[in-house]
Amino acid sequence: MWRLQVVLGHLGPAHFGLAPQAEPCSSSHPLASAEDIVVVHGRRTAIGRSGRGGFKDTTPDELLSAVMTAVLQDVKLSPAQLGDICVGNVLQPGAGAVMARIAQFLRVESMTLGDRGNPGNISSRLVEKEKARDCLIPMGITSENVAKRFGISREKQDTFALASQQKAARAQSKGCFQAEIVPVTTTVYDDKGNEKSITVAQDEGIRPNTTMEGLAKLKPAFKQGGSTTAGNSSQVSDGAAALLLARRSKAKELGLPILGILRSYAVVGVPPDIMGIGPAYAIPVALEKAGLTVDDIDIFEINEAFASQALYCVEKLKLPPEKVNPLGGAVALGHPLGCTGARQVITLLNELKRRGKRAYGVVSMCIGTGMGAAAVFEYPGN
Repeated sequence: MWRLQVVLGHLGPAHFGLAPQAEPCSSSHPLASAEDIVVVHGRRTAIGRSGRGGFKDTTPDELLSAVMTAVLQDVKLSPAQLGDICVGNVLQPGAGAVMARIAQFLRVESMTLGDRGNPGNISSRLVEKEKARDCLIPMGITSENVAKRFGISREKQDTFALASQQKAARAQSKGCFQAEIVPVTTTVYDDKGNEKSITVAQDEGIRPNTTMEGLAKLKPAFKQGGSTTAGNSSQVSDGAAALLLARRSKAKELGLPILGILRSYAVVGVPPDIMGIGPAYAIPVALEKAGLTVDDIDIFEINEAFASQALYCVEKLKLPPEKVNPLGGAVALGHPLGCTGARQVITLLNELKRRGKRAYGVVSMCIGTGMGAAAVFEYPGN
């Protein structure tokens, strides 16, 4: 969420400082302000299956270039008019462009300290602290911890996962994602090194034929006797998404559309060993800042890192199931870590636009090492 603070710092007046605070708004008709942070537009790639899908040989910067170009072309904006660019990039050692530029400017040797794949490569003093050690727990084990501690059964997790697949399959068949997705033409290589040009325009992880019987046959993925499986967890995926933000006054000056208004956001801390519960604690804080309640929200986009944690959050907050991820979530669509938040916002606002009426939506996610984040958006109506 520091990226969000940086963006807001650039968009807001200078006297707001580095940590702008969201102003509460009325749940009925908040007054439009020239300083409102608005979402002008957003696009995403289809989400590919990591290692074997259409983007397996495509670098992250190519995917990002495709969506950023599409966003600017759609609203007829020049790159020279952008004030700042923030890119989310999580656990991607192969994306060397940024790292190389930093090394160039700082003259820092970038190989020895580049071992980001080894979570144990930290100070021994940190390992001595139990809470610090909890930050090293594999994400799958945090899912098992949530399931065990809060009584989320394997059957309930599989039922949630099945619903995610069914909703996503239904949305895909109706073309609900077409307005979001930028078709990307890229090159894939087979095992013999032969190349082929393909265009990826549909999410690859959706499995319309998923059944409870099929899910029940899957073995636990993270520990013997566990309940978290490949079927009720988010998929490892490739993808990118881009959002264009502006002050309302600047959007009006440039004649840009307004797809949504950021009404509030919140970041909270939770125990690292059950990090998946983060949304259950971030959402109430964001709603309070916005002057809203659960009943005021039409759609909750909660990232499905694991069915266990997503289901816990739904039950903890007593959210109506029909309001949660109506087009499916990460269990079905996939979970490219660096683009998940932007993807959720794009999906949320496009779905509210399809519905047509003025409405509110919430985007929320858990964060490894023990955090939860949430943001409240308003769709202004057609």
